Amino acid sequence: MTVRTADAFLDAIAQKKPLIIKVDGMIALPGPMHNVTSDKTIVGIGANSGFTGGGLNIGLPADDAITSPPANRVHNVIIQNLTFDDWADDAVNVQMFSHHVWIDHNTFVGGFDGAADVKRGSSFVTMSWNHSTHGKNMLAGHNAKNGPQDRGRLNITYHHNFFDGTVERNPWVRFGNPVHVYNNYYRNVSKYGVRSSSDAGILVEGNYFQNVAVPFQLSGGGGTAGNLVSRANCFANSGTPQTGGTVAAIPYTYEVEPCADVPAVVAAGAGAGKL
Repeated sequence: MTVRTADAFLDAIAQKKPLIIKVDGMIALPGPMHNVTSDKTIVGIGANSGFTGGGLNIGLPADDAITSPPANRVHNVIIQNLTFDDWADDAVNVQMFSHHVWIDHNTFVGGFDGAADVKRGSSFVTMSWNHSTHGKNMLAGHNAKNGPQDRGRLNITYHHNFFDGTVERNPWVRFGNPVHVYNNYYRNVSKYGVRSSSDAGILVEGNYFQNVAVPFQLSGGGGTAGNLVSRANCFANSGTPQTGGTVAAIPYTYEVEPCADVPAVVAAGAGAGKL
């Protein structure tokens, strides 16, 4: 179905059946966030469709006391080719053991909190070809005390994203291992690129860091140190990266482009309207 109003969109994402929801134009949503049920593809039409004011929550209500995945957890959701701006909480939040989520070719302009966060035991999430100019971007694991939900989960891939004048959380990962960060372009990042803490394990490879204060770091934010392995990254006018520990094996096959090619490839292809 094609939606052009907030009422039509909110009705569509609440339906208990598989749907491809095509968003036509920029829709003003009431804040802060709105629940997306399982088996939904939400895709923008053209280069100028998306949401202002509110964000999307992919998951059941937050409850840190639940440590085993519930049978009705949200799954099979695609968020693609959308522009998010002026969101009141998170633009996209994945939580409560949600799984198999793909967030692809979106533009995150700016808002209150995270652009695309993954929390509370969620896993098998891919963030690809997104363009962000927002300060706090992609958090994985909401605090250092949530090990009972997050250990053995939070398996996330970040590839070909453009972190453009951001500040931090590109991503910041707690507990997830392995988390794979490859072929992303970091430009003019004022605080840090990638952070690993609370025993997380991140493989960072084939990325390009340009004018990044600290390309990647261990610990910070009140947690213990994580693990981070660096392979074949490029650094231009950037600070000293921090590495240490070991990371679990990546469980899929993939190809890494040379890091020198990343700025041109990612800048040309990341964001809404570039499918």
